[in-house]
Amino acid sequence: GSYFAWSQGHRIVKLVPWSQCLNNFLLHGTKNVANAISTRLPRQNSDSSQKNKPCEHIIDCGDIVWSLAFGSSVPEKQSRCVNIEWHRFKFGQDQLLLATGLNNGRIKIWDVYTGKLLLNLMDHTEVVRDLTFAPDGSLILVSASRDKTLRVWDLKDDGNMMKVLRGHQNWVYGCAFSPDSSILCSVGASKAVVAAILV
Repeated sequence: GSYFAWSQGHRIVKLVPWSQCLNNFLLHGTKNVANAISTRLPRQNSDSSQKNKPCEHIIDCGDIVWSLAFGSSVPEKQSRCVNIEWHRFKFGQDQLLLATGLNNGRIKIWDVYTGKLLLNLMDHTEVVRDLTFAPDGSLILVSASRDKTLRVWDLKDDGNMMKVLRGHQNWVYGCAFSPDSSILCSVGASKAVVAAILV
């Protein structure tokens, strides 16, 4: 709940701290709403809070953006790849990532706090229509594409692709995890819902 991301479908994604969005809303809201919520907002007047204050980022993804998803890490959740001892990225407890699905089939992973590109995932051959992170903090990402597949990526294993899920006869439009991250459902152009158990 710390950031809001949006894109108009062009190359640009805007990342805005949620507190800034809330403050802008309050400026245009009624006095009663402003007074009620302002008592709950933390004060950020000290020098140390100004240094760590979330800031807005504008990200150029390089191609038309079709999908966005936030993911955060839980350090206790290890990579599902047990044979690799070294990773390029060590995800800390306060890590917040943004995945962007692009027109060219690529998925770019960004550090929300810095706006820097971390990973460039390339395996889909068509538009990436939807993205979803497992809600258990494992940084497992699933992408749905017009190439009729879903792909499962392990971001804690440097973004390696774990699985390709097939079963849709047409484009895949959307995907979602169950709350315990054990089941993945997807829907495609053929109006069929496909469920998969992820182990």
